[in-house]
Amino acid sequence: MSALSSHLENAIANLILGSAAYSVPGTLHFALFTTTPNEAGTGGTEVSTSGTAYARVAVTNNTTNFPTTSNGTKSNGTAFTFPTATASWGTVVGWGIYDASSSGNLLFFGNLTTSRSIASGDTARFATGDISITFD
Repeated sequence: MSALSSHLENAIANLILGSAAYSVPGTLHFALFTTTPNEAGTGGTEVSTSGTAYARVAVTNNTTNFPTTSNGTKSNGTAFTFPTATASWGTVVGWGIYDASSSGNLLFFGNLTTSRSIASGDTARFATGDISITFD
């Protein structure tokens, strides 16, 4: 399951209906969650950065990393790899895409098909096609 955040829904509606321009981010930042956020972009618990080597993964927003939408679905065209954990990240249950490396606006979010415990020495990775955003 994937969803658009309220922030992005509002930005798209304002763009389409003429009340405000929207600047598409040149870089997107992938985050991992131990509790998935809600549509308002709150309520989620992002993996802790304190002593764990966790950081959001910066991905250039282009058609190599995000090929053209097909049948209402947009998927990642390349693999995205997080830093190797230096301490437990807990059980990761969801992902999010932000417009900034910290804080920022949540744009898209979703649950993992299978949650995964990330221990020290593990490297979290999304293979090509693992992230799918469906517009329905």
